[in-house]
Amino acid sequence: MALGSPKVSIFGAAFPRKVSTVAIAIGGLASFFVFGLLLRLSYPIGSSVSGVFYGNATPEQVEVPLSLSNHTVKGLYTGSDVSISDQNLTSRSSSGSSDAVVSEKIPPPGFDSDGKLDKPLVDGKEGTVSLDTAEKKTDDAGSGEGEGETNVSKAGDTPSVVVSSPPHDDSKTASAEPECDLYQGSWFYDPEGPVYTNNSCPVLTQMQNCQGNGRPDKGYENWRWKPSQCDLPRFDARKFLELMRGKTLAFIGDSVARNQMESMLCLLWQVETPVNRGSRKMQRWLFKSSSVMIARIWSSWLVHQFDEKFDYAPEGVTKLKLDLPDERIIEALPKFDVVVLSSGHWFAKQSVYILNDEIAGGQLWWPDKTKPMKVNNVEAFGISVETILKSMARHPNYTGLTIVRTWSPDHYEGGAWNTGGSCTGKEEPILPGKLVKNGFTEIMHEKQATGFNRAVEGVADSSKLKLKLMDITEAFGYRHDGHPGPYRSPDPKKITKRGPDGRPPPQDCLHWCMPGPVDTWNEMVLELIRRDVEGSKRNS
Repeated sequence: MALGSPKVSIFGAAFPRKVSTVAIAIGGLASFFVFGLLLRLSYPIGSSVSGVFYGNATPEQVEVPLSLSNHTVKGLYTGSDVSISDQNLTSRSSSGSSDAVVSEKIPPPGFDSDGKLDKPLVDGKEGTVSLDTAEKKTDDAGSGEGEGETNVSKAGDTPSVVVSSPPHDDSKTASAEPECDLYQGSWFYDPEGPVYTNNSCPVLTQMQNCQGNGRPDKGYENWRWKPSQCDLPRFDARKFLELMRGKTLAFIGDSVARNQMESMLCLLWQVETPVNRGSRKMQRWLFKSSSVMIARIWSSWLVHQFDEKFDYAPEGVTKLKLDLPDERIIEALPKFDVVVLSSGHWFAKQSVYILNDEIAGGQLWWPDKTKPMKVNNVEAFGISVETILKSMARHPNYTGLTIVRTWSPDHYEGGAWNTGGSCTGKEEPILPGKLVKNGFTEIMHEKQATGFNRAVEGVADSSKLKLKLMDITEAFGYRHDGHPGPYRSPDPKKITKRGPDGRPPPQDCLHWCMPGPVDTWNEMVLELIRRDVEGSKRNS
């Protein structure tokens, strides 16, 4: 029976009709409250939503769970419609990251169909994506543009060194996690200082022992990274060993990989002294209490290399087969549970590039100047990243977490490492508006991200979830203070000042002092491992 026909007024109905109408109304109201109670029990309203109802919170503070590929992403959402796809696509931005999945065709919340920001999210700044895992996003045309804002402060002062660049789209990479973007944030001065000192870690390389080599300032040790939307905890060695119990973490790559591996050992050494189980082929350190192994394999380019004559390339010049992985990595891979890859800087060195069994290009080697190269060193870097990642993802006996740490920026000013470049006298992060972009750093970072994206697109969905891009390049562009500079050895007679002609002394503006900024990388590694472990538990 309808409640009040549109053709008959309820006031003109007989008395019994009024009784029945009232009864139906009461029954309907009761049903409404019963339904509401059941809904409340099934889907509890969070405190933020309750706060809106009771007047002590704003709609902008409401946490809306968004389901992405069987994960839940808590975002502070102010838009109207949300469309999320489970497609595992990666960002083509040069500053892409790797923690969430959003369709390339369907933009993340706050973006219109053209990928433009239609509303500011959370902090009211245009260009900031507030879905916790939807990180910096730039389109192909604008990739790499926008320096962002920076400020410097020490404890008790106002803002820190802030990195706030155009958001890169972490949402188009390997997985969707309910944590924030780790790579957009700021540097702040922490008076507590580092977890270890150069005297409490016996394994750090002397060239990175800046204090032991006489560097007079120490403030560079105290700057810590703070993501914009969350905290990055100080490294917790006991937590790391528990999460990695019975597992092996391997650092694979060049000397910057060694730099990061030694940082990890120094951080862990503060709670337990490991046993050296290394060999000529592989460095290995065992932490007996948890059976955790830290390993390192040297691989300059991450792909197959040889010196024998090939076609018209003579013996003695290093040849790289860009479409074949370094076989030493593939052989050792089943022993590893987490791998951190580091490469790129060796592509500035002389080498011949072979693709599809043909010479395609070279670096500091190209005998026939009349013929154009098909592949230069920048393109070769991108191809090598794609090659190693696809090979690892398709390995039948490796299902571990693979972390690609992006290009580590150097800070040689006024020249290259061998032509008078210098970072002498840098004692704090770069000041607001003073960051000078390095074109080579930007293009190498872009090609690395492109290689990563192609690899993710070319592997099975189950493998996508295990590939992570740890995008440190932009944040560490501000840390010109973190390198050894001229303090590369303990030699008391070393030259640390410019000469009468103004030329700087020999110095290292590529590797990182220890302790120093490099320790932040391992705080990020620990966070990525934590996310992976907890994600696996949710999906099991």
